[in-house]
Amino acid sequence: MSLQLAVSAGPALVARPAVAPVTAPVLPAAPMAPATPDPAEIATAEAWELVHLAQEGDTGAFGKLYDRYVDVVYRYILFRIGDRELAEDLTSETFLRALRRITSVSYQGRDVGAWFVTIARNLVLDHVKSSRYRLEIVTDEVSDTGATTFNGMQAQPASGPEQQVLSRAMNDELFRCISDLGDDQRECVVLRFLQGMSVAETAEIMNRNEGAIKALQHRAVRRLAQLLPTGLR
Repeated sequence: MSLQLAVSAGPALVARPAVAPVTAPVLPAAPMAPATPDPAEIATAEAWELVHLAQEGDTGAFGKLYDRYVDVVYRYILFRIGDRELAEDLTSETFLRALRRITSVSYQGRDVGAWFVTIARNLVLDHVKSSRYRLEIVTDEVSDTGATTFNGMQAQPASGPEQQVLSRAMNDELFRCISDLGDDQRECVVLRFLQGMSVAETAEIMNRNEGAIKALQHRAVRRLAQLLPTGLR
């Protein structure tokens, strides 16, 4: 007689639905604060808008360009030749040439003031070639223009007679040292620090690349530091 073992089946397994993983809700990114507009970029854009208007025949727009850049052009010429009357004549000629050529200028990523100064520079070079005029800085003429001093810092008004004499002597000594630089170094210092031109604008005016201007500026500043009296360094 055989023994049969009865195996009882267990309860049936019931499949449970898979539970989806819980993910964190995606929050919207916080809005970025608007970038503060660069005043220099705004001024450059406004100047080029005036150029476009002048190219369309708007004489009032060219008059505004004249008002913006006449002092820059005049101071540059005066620093180069040191003669107030001649500087005024060449400044007028600069803007007459600019008016005749206004349709030829196009935006190149920098302030249009560099274009005006380039015209002025060519006029100065033409004058030098024609008359063999020696480029020099006349401190009395320059000091009376109210131009900025070295590193773009405006001279502070002196509070008394002694301070006025001292301030004038310091400015005169600085200008004398600048005049003792070589022609290229002097022009680089005038454009970069006294006129406030950028490296790119200075390169355009002097017809050099930016690397050459940086090297020239470095040599000029080192030479100027050697020329300046100890108290002005």
